[in-house]
Amino acid sequence: MTRFALTLEFDGTPFVGLQRQVTGPSVQQAVEEAAERVTGEKVTLHSAGRTDTGVHALAMRSHFDIEKDITPFRLMEALNAHLRPDPIAVTHCEEVDEDWHARFSCVGRRYVYRIVNRRAPLTLDLNRAWQVPQELDHEAMHRAAQALVGKHDFTTFRSVQCQAKDPVKTLDRLDVEREGSEVRIHAAARSFLHHQVRSMVGCLALVGMGRWREERVGEALAARDRQQLGLNAPPHGLYFVEAIYAQDT
Repeated sequence: MTRFALTLEFDGTPFVGLQRQVTGPSVQQAVEEAAERVTGEKVTLHSAGRTDTGVHALAMRSHFDIEKDITPFRLMEALNAHLRPDPIAVTHCEEVDEDWHARFSCVGRRYVYRIVNRRAPLTLDLNRAWQVPQELDHEAMHRAAQALVGKHDFTTFRSVQCQAKDPVKTLDRLDVEREGSEVRIHAAARSFLHHQVRSMVGCLALVGMGRWREERVGEALAARDRQQLGLNAPPHGLYFVEAIYAQDT
């Protein structure tokens, strides 16, 4: 039995999320079915993170175990051939030790959220960014974001459906930058609560629009009350960027 680590890039638009769901097609289902067609074996895909409907990934790390004797390059090529026309690509494949786990060995995760701040309709970025027509003050957003950095109880920014046992997380980075009409929010932590990034982005957007004072973000955090959440940003602007492992640091 060989454990293969995969790096997946995908457009989340047509999927109900990364994990298998009874409600529709998932990235996990597509990759597992492709692997079965390649190897003749049923596999279970394990991934560094979970993504909701419409959320994308630039480099999601995943793994599965197979008995078939095959090189990583041939496996990658075969998987990509069988994944078409789904918008999923295996961009890297390698053999790893049997005790390496895409989820449990991961020591850090990075996301980026893209906002296109313009009035004209989106064309190339349709379903790949959140369009906000009101002018955003990205510097105010960045200042407000710093209240969320560090170890906190993120109950306010946690989905009511979140299955995590503990709402306390340590946020290592939350930076807001602008390049032209695009505002990007970069978030990094060991792990995140369900909807945490989207909830933080939504509140920062309210600051950028001038509808919230900068200090209100910290006040919402301190309230530890989901009812204090101002806005949950839509999923299609969110991208899983990187999974970090001890050997990478």
